[in-house]
Amino acid sequence: MGTHREGQKQEEMFYASERVEAPGHPFYQRLNKVLNEAGFDAFCEERCGEFYHRKLGRPSLAPGVYFRMLLIGFFEGIESERGIGWRVADSLSLRRFLNYGLEEATPDHVTISRTRRLLDEATHQAVFTWVLSEVARRGLLKGKTIGIDATTLEANAAMKSIVRRDTGESYMEYLRRLAAEAGIDSNDDDAVRRMDRQRKKKTSNEEWVNPHDREAEVTKMKDGTTHLAYKAEQAVDLETGAIVAVTTHGGATGDTESVRETLPAAGVAVAEQIATPTAQGQYKVQEQGMREVVTDKGYHSGAGLAGMIAMGVRTYVSVPRQPRRNWEGKPDQQAAVYGNRRRVEGDRGKSLLRRRGELLERPFAHQYETGAMRRLHVRGRDNVSKRVLLQAAAFNLALILRSISGAGTPRGLAELKRKLFCALLRILGALSALCTPATLLPSIPSTTFYSPRSRNRSA
Repeated sequence: MGTHREGQKQEEMFYASERVEAPGHPFYQRLNKVLNEAGFDAFCEERCGEFYHRKLGRPSLAPGVYFRMLLIGFFEGIESERGIGWRVADSLSLRRFLNYGLEEATPDHVTISRTRRLLDEATHQAVFTWVLSEVARRGLLKGKTIGIDATTLEANAAMKSIVRRDTGESYMEYLRRLAAEAGIDSNDDDAVRRMDRQRKKKTSNEEWVNPHDREAEVTKMKDGTTHLAYKAEQAVDLETGAIVAVTTHGGATGDTESVRETLPAAGVAVAEQIATPTAQGQYKVQEQGMREVVTDKGYHSGAGLAGMIAMGVRTYVSVPRQPRRNWEGKPDQQAAVYGNRRRVEGDRGKSLLRRRGELLERPFAHQYETGAMRRLHVRGRDNVSKRVLLQAAAFNLALILRSISGAGTPRGLAELKRKLFCALLRILGALSALCTPATLLPSIPSTTFYSPRSRNRSA
């Protein structure tokens, strides 16, 4: 089994002055300090021990190194495991972060992918929970008010490769059959495409599937295009911005359906952290657990709101425009809908909805835009869930580092240093101007400062 590399390497037979060493990136030095102080490598090795054989097989990748490499994908904005392998091989600071010497070969993308397939989804969930415990230990988790939102991720599968579930026909073969039934020459590609443009499209997930990724679903993206996609839904603490739960679904799964899995997962995650003490010995997590949930109007439904109320949480769900409904036989749904509307229209409800727009959209931007995971490079819901969980864990680590140094990414740390340097120059310039003797300043005649009012008087 691969283990933590520190203390296992033999000293090289060179003088210290002849060795090439990198000073290390200050951001990754702080990140390694946070992980080492909390015992990250020991936890990973204990949790992943069942997946490794102690004698057979080739030398394996240490679990701590594998998870660190996926964290690098978030902090460096690298979308694929192949790109992560290349970046680590080229960077001296990242080699130092992973404890690899200049003469050692770093893991390639094949080793990273094989290790990902080896470790199950529950292990990646355990690593995410470990990071969340560290967030709670540092007093960055409240857990009372949770916001839930979802986004779509383009799958590693092309629409042109979809086939019929019943016959196995490709899309073009299906069009040719329709053209022949309509009396159109099926060998004329232009005529077939004209027919396809004129007919009403019905590419449903019940009829079509991609043979290379059968769990990806045909989804209309936010930009109006149609792709095979997955849906990542996450619950965020609206007091601190920490991500408490992440779930993965097919791209066409509705919000009212996916929240049935995400909301209980968020409640369990918060409940597990109630007993986590902070550094000062106080419990920062809400003792009653999750009490409020805030979502957008896509989650609004009578049955959904009644189900949330049954879980013991207050709902603040944006109310869409709807016609007058008949509540006969549905008194629980009527009470849930009217109670939610009353809370949303109050001052606290409006404040929470404004906070939702800030603290729910920002993690998506960090994880999937700057974190470069808007398009996936893995296939299957399990593999997608593994990458999404580690991406969310990296975001929570960035939250910890931001509380320590004011920067949550290497680029943010560089920008912070630039701002501090510019502020220092401005302070030095102001002090220099104050310390300059008055005799050295140019003399200005007093007549220059006549005001219009004084000139009018003299006239």
